[in-house]
Amino acid sequence: QVQFVESGGGLVQPGGSLRLSCAASGFTLDHFAIGWFRQAPGKEREFVAAISYGGGNTNYADSVKGRFTFSRDNAKNTVYLQIKGLKLEDTAVYYCAGRTYPGYASTEADYAFWGQGTQVTVSS
Repeated sequence: QVQFVESGGGLVQPGGSLRLSCAASGFTLDHFAIGWFRQAPGKEREFVAAISYGGGNTNYADSVKGRFTFSRDNAKNTVYLQIKGLKLEDTAVYYCAGRTYPGYASTEADYAFWGQGTQVTVSS
């Protein structure tokens, strides 16, 4: 059974940092391209970042470029989203998702497997 589990969310002040993790079980992560999405209260889920099979290619939403960094450790079967310079508008539930294709994608429909999400709240 393919399963993703996100962790690392929490309450942080504006300007703070977090590292979100997405651990995979039931399969080998290096066979999946991974995406991160987020959903703020009252809004639709939106694309945040994506990484290809081997981690050589990444893509970021314009709103997070320069602040979010996506990495993967296939040996640990885990991907990470390092977030710095958090803003109030980054408050959302963050989801990781997987697709069994080598290239990354930025739309929800391209991902077949989803985690349950982890809450990130930015507040002073």
